[in-house]
Amino acid sequence: MRSYDLSPLLRATVGFDRLMNVLDTVGRVDEAPSYPPYNIEKTGENAYRISMAVAGFADEDLSVTVRENQLLIEGRKATSEEEVPTAFLHRGIATRAFQRTFQLADHIQVKGAKLENGLLHVELYREIPEAMKPRSVEIERIQRQQPKTIENQAAA
Repeated sequence: MRSYDLSPLLRATVGFDRLMNVLDTVGRVDEAPSYPPYNIEKTGENAYRISMAVAGFADEDLSVTVRENQLLIEGRKATSEEEVPTAFLHRGIATRAFQRTFQLADHIQVKGAKLENGLLHVELYREIPEAMKPRSVEIERIQRQQPKTIENQAAA
């Protein structure tokens, strides 16, 4: 994959640091971990859902954190000393720790998360502030007044 140097753009812009960081991380897609698998769905006009396959994890093993337009989902399997060690003949369900970060666009709010049938569903909603929503401006009509004519009434 090609590597682009964005430093000339950074020298000529102010306040676009986050955009440049996103562009930089897009270039590193090959390095992104593939565990655990996930889906991103659009469930409504302004609603989204991230569904992540977390088989083997309980809700207390998972954490969902939102900080500065980043959604961080972490999973750490709690090891209990009371558990009897099991000798696996085949271990296909991975329960290794993971950390997955998603960049959220402006005005995206996390509404909730639930664990259902081995899938972690994180509900997202875009709430656009009233000041940023498009609004109609009424066009005022100006009535033209008819020019008044003054008739010269000369005495004859």
